[in-house]
Amino acid sequence: MNERNVIIDSVDPQIFYGVNNNNVNLIRNLFPKLRMAARGNVLRVIGEESETLQFEKKIKELEAYASKYNKLPEDVIIDVIKGEPPKPVNSEGVIIFGQNGKPISPRNGNQAKMVRSFAKNGLTFALGPAGTGKTYIAIALAVAALKNKACKRIILSRPAVEAGEKLGFLPGDMKDKIDPYLRPLYDALEDMIPQLKLKEYMESDVIQIAPLAFMRGRTLNDAVIILDEAQNTTRHQMKMFLTRMGMNSRMIVTGDLTQVDLPRTTQSGLLQAMRILKDVEGIGVIEYGKKDIVRHPLVQRIVDAYEKREKDTEESDEEPELKVSE
Repeated sequence: MNERNVIIDSVDPQIFYGVNNNNVNLIRNLFPKLRMAARGNVLRVIGEESETLQFEKKIKELEAYASKYNKLPEDVIIDVIKGEPPKPVNSEGVIIFGQNGKPISPRNGNQAKMVRSFAKNGLTFALGPAGTGKTYIAIALAVAALKNKACKRIILSRPAVEAGEKLGFLPGDMKDKIDPYLRPLYDALEDMIPQLKLKEYMESDVIQIAPLAFMRGRTLNDAVIILDEAQNTTRHQMKMFLTRMGMNSRMIVTGDLTQVDLPRTTQSGLLQAMRILKDVEGIGVIEYGKKDIVRHPLVQRIVDAYEKREKDTEESDEEPELKVSE
């Protein structure tokens, strides 16, 4: 008799094992001559050497499928173990398969341009109003690069522009204080990476989420680095961030120049960067518009209403003062 341990290391065991271990029970039934036990990310199997060898081969095929598509249906398990190819999944244009196998792909022309720019350029700027999917697509590209081993880590950052005077009054340690500013980044990651795998990545610093101030002095090699809400960086912060890029790294900078929260006397670092870097080779710029909004349809109407209000206010301010004769 031969004993073999098969380690599931590229996919969350919860996805592989299935709800209530249904997948494990199915695999056990399809290998009736073997004794099998699952613990953590290890499948322990006992039987004839040829059988255990075949078992390991099939488990690795199933693991590869689950890692790629983020799901492992029962019909795929049956097909793979019986030696038949599983039904093809339409992956054309898909950046990555998120939770429960949900395909994440560009939903408009500018999102598709962003995907192409990321593949071609070392630095991509994605500018546009809220709801256009800039940050979501950026994180999907980073996660796909990590899964495809095109990078070794992901660095996500945001300026905590309101933190200066208020952090000290918030409860908890530094992580607790800054997490509310970084929550949108966590939300996107949780939509694409299983919870246990995401926790493992973050504990081992494969994925790092930090406020912009923590970037100073670092050189970031073999990474995809994303700066979100970049319109709220100062000129010095933006220059500091852009010069963190190391070898074999790519950067994505996202922002909305209509939502600058900096003091009126402070110029946005994103605005200055766009002016300075507009003709630099190796930099891509994607400009989203209202037509690219992919959230609730009401979001586009809200953006329209605010733009109309701002335009009316500007026109009102430009009206000459009336002189009253005495």
